[in-house]
Amino acid sequence: MRRTFQPKWIRAIALFLVGVCFQFLLNTYLSKPVVAQQPVATGGACAEITVPLTPEEQAYATTAWQYFVKNYQPATGLVNSVGNYPSSTLWDMGNYLTALNSARWLNLIDQKEFDTRLNKFLTTLASLRLFEDTLPNKVYNTATGALVDYGNNPIERGIGWSALDIGRLLAAMHIIRTCHPQYADWTKGVLSKWQLARSIKDEQMYGAAVLEDGKTLPVQEGRLGYEEYAARGYELWNLKPAKALEIEPFKFVDVNGVQIPVDTRDYQSSNANNYVVSESYILDGIEFGLGGVLGDYAARVLEAQKRRYDSTGQLTAVSEDNLDQAPYFIYNTVYSNGVPWAAINEKNEAFPQFRNISTKAAFGWRYLYPDNAYAQKVFDAVKTLKDPENAGFYAGLYETTKQPNKVLTGNTNGLILEILYYKARGNRPLIGSSNVTFASPRGGATEAQSAPTSSAPTPSGPPTAAASPAALSTPQPTAAPPTPQQAATQAQTPPATTARAAAPPVKVAAIGSVGSRLSKPPLTVKPLTVAERRYAEAAWNYFKSNYNPDTGLVSDRSDLKTASLWGMGNYLAALNAARSLDIVSAAEFDQRVRLLLGALRQVSLFGGELPYRGYDTKTLQPVDYGGNPITEGNGWSGTDVGRLLAALHNLKSYHPEYTEAVDQTVLDWSFLRVIRDGKIFSAITTRDQQPQRAARWLTRIKPVNYLGYEEYAARGFQLWGFEVDRSAVGGRYETATVDGAPVPTQRLQAGNKTEKPAYTVADPFVLYALEFGLDPQMKELVQPMLQAQAERYRRTGTFTAAGTTLINRKPYIVHSTLVGKQQPWATLADDGSAIPELRIVSTAIAFAFRALLPENKYARQLGEQVTDLYSPLLGYYEGFYEQTGKPTIAAFSSGTNSLILQSLLYVSTKQQPLIRPTQSAKSPWWEAIAAGDSGRGLPERAMQAIQLVRDRAGTYWASAPNNTAVQSRQPNL
Repeated sequence: MRRTFQPKWIRAIALFLVGVCFQFLLNTYLSKPVVAQQPVATGGACAEITVPLTPEEQAYATTAWQYFVKNYQPATGLVNSVGNYPSSTLWDMGNYLTALNSARWLNLIDQKEFDTRLNKFLTTLASLRLFEDTLPNKVYNTATGALVDYGNNPIERGIGWSALDIGRLLAAMHIIRTCHPQYADWTKGVLSKWQLARSIKDEQMYGAAVLEDGKTLPVQEGRLGYEEYAARGYELWNLKPAKALEIEPFKFVDVNGVQIPVDTRDYQSSNANNYVVSESYILDGIEFGLGGVLGDYAARVLEAQKRRYDSTGQLTAVSEDNLDQAPYFIYNTVYSNGVPWAAINEKNEAFPQFRNISTKAAFGWRYLYPDNAYAQKVFDAVKTLKDPENAGFYAGLYETTKQPNKVLTGNTNGLILEILYYKARGNRPLIGSSNVTFASPRGGATEAQSAPTSSAPTPSGPPTAAASPAALSTPQPTAAPPTPQQAATQAQTPPATTARAAAPPVKVAAIGSVGSRLSKPPLTVKPLTVAERRYAEAAWNYFKSNYNPDTGLVSDRSDLKTASLWGMGNYLAALNAARSLDIVSAAEFDQRVRLLLGALRQVSLFGGELPYRGYDTKTLQPVDYGGNPITEGNGWSGTDVGRLLAALHNLKSYHPEYTEAVDQTVLDWSFLRVIRDGKIFSAITTRDQQPQRAARWLTRIKPVNYLGYEEYAARGFQLWGFEVDRSAVGGRYETATVDGAPVPTQRLQAGNKTEKPAYTVADPFVLYALEFGLDPQMKELVQPMLQAQAERYRRTGTFTAAGTTLINRKPYIVHSTLVGKQQPWATLADDGSAIPELRIVSTAIAFAFRALLPENKYARQLGEQVTDLYSPLLGYYEGFYEQTGKPTIAAFSSGTNSLILQSLLYVSTKQQPLIRPTQSAKSPWWEAIAAGDSGRGLPERAMQAIQLVRDRAGTYWASAPNNTAVQSRQPNL
């Protein structure tokens, strides 16, 4: 029996030993692939340095890297979180990895040193004892790798884990595996030993804490800013804490006149701080690109700090930082737990005397917003705050004593290195948005579909769809809100089977310089107040942040890189207003004008006649209203042409030095089909419906019959001599009684067959009034609109500014009407469906009514609701929702911001029409008309079909009687 037992026992031991060895070999393979030590020839996109550091910036990088040289622990490969203190959290391990990657591509270290450091780090990381064999402890001794508490005291069990810190490390590990793919298997093997799923519960991130009785307590971690950032780190490794990615729960609070987003889970209600600081937005910007609403939120956080400086003279750049004295760590905040500019510790105890100008925050804002003057100013205050022995940058500068906060940290120096690497990459985010989620303000998350952005952080809404059947079958945001005929033609967009491949970006050649002939803007009668100048600068910021310097075009809306002709007219009108108000310099104005005119010379024309309805702002390729490239085109819009003609006329009248270039541009166009029998027409494309024929697209010319837009466009054509009496304001209008006021709904014109109008909004009427003045009949149409809205407010207490506005989600365009589908106060999508919950008070309409009718009480009250409704760096919001009072976050347009600038210019000229007579009628345009028929459909007579009238009713433009020679309209040929 013993002989039979012994072999079984021996075989059992042998099998056990084989299993142990196999498991050891498997773990070794997963944790440390042999190829990990082999350098690669290239880092791909990570190695592409497109904007090399200046010598000064290279010195900054060298100084920051010295921190990691002097605080390196060779036994473990870890780096101290704080100078000469052998302790590190997982967050700071993430800082070290991003610093190491940055140092490699900035050539601060060679591949051999990089490999040596990373091999040692990953070897130690894989061998660290885990808290309860689950996840890494919150903190480790960097010299020994032992579990410790925050006092660096050894503790056998550990003190729990931090999900936020893990999220930071996961983002850094992703950067390593992406930029150094030879380490991809190793990093994956290390993480496979961690039970990451244990840190996610109820779609949120949970850390673990040890109570006094020894029990482990799960603790929800993260507040607005850091919560979403860390959650994106998890997402990169196929774990999605969906609720943690949402913006909610949050609210806006006023800090120095700026509405700041704040998590509603404050210390009083949750025993956790809801601090708003700079670092979370800076990290999200340089790594993920500030997608969704984060670009707007980041701009607000920066602007609040600027406003504090404006009001107190104290430079402000706040974030959490270590201190060189007790309590050794502090959160310097924009807002926390109900208190603006709170400086607190983790227990919400106040330490205002230790508020810092944070070095890392100043570096971050400087390179995220390189054109922001305040960011440069605060950066200049800290850029020399470095240790005299070149051991790194200090954490900051105390506000009260003006002395350096001399603590040296991996957080400060690691972030500085990462920021400088971001700059050297041409402000391309290190990770990008393609594999992560950005939430909408209402909490609905949408997957980012675009590739990592290649420009400085800007808000990104629905991405431009690729030209594919799937993309074109999905409704896309419309590029330009002002022209209602777009809705009618969207259904006619050719399918993707005929679409061209995306064209490469182009660089437009500006027209020749006008040299010393640059004219001064006309003097305004009434200078802007300080507040009005702030409004104007805020509105102009839209045209700064959405400007393409290669093509000279500005996007119609911030979330879609397309420009329509109407949008080009908006931009040109805004540019003219900004120059007249002295918001832009003569040099910038000239550069922008010459580049825009160069683009108009370069764009292709539909059928060789007139510009297409829209163009890609990068490629100048014709696109549909979803931004998709098209081959057959979608025709031209007569109203859009009229809008651009009005803006080009004003460019000539305010700045006659551009007259020849403008006229030569317009003379390239053919007007044979856009003006017929005194009426404006548009061209649309439609598919041939004959089944026996091969697939083809047909062009159809249809009359324009859009209330308000048609009347406005007609004035634009009349400025250039076209007879369009059937489209110009005049005749009888059908009205509907809305809150006791006769609001126009359609034009009654003999022989003019029109479809029943879908809606009446104020947009084209107020634009008409600002530019052409309120002639008696237009006044009869406009005043009842304001009267109806004022009465609705008196009756319900609800502010109303009925206009067409944008939102950054379906249905993308909202028509908050006076009358829609024969119903008062209807709110409609482009397809005519009712969306009452999305009714919006239009910022642009409120500004315009206040400018046009300053004595009207309701107009003044309405204007007061929107004057501060802007993102400091991105422009004015479209408006605010009637039901909630919340602004339409992450939706910005050229239409809104242009109308605001024009409203402010109108106020400064004491209510004079913004369209002015030309100073000289001798120009290529009028000479071409006088020369006779050119085959381009030019007007028959070399004189304007409109005249400036001054009478008891005021100053306004009106149709000129036929064959009447009026000085303001008769060229001197």
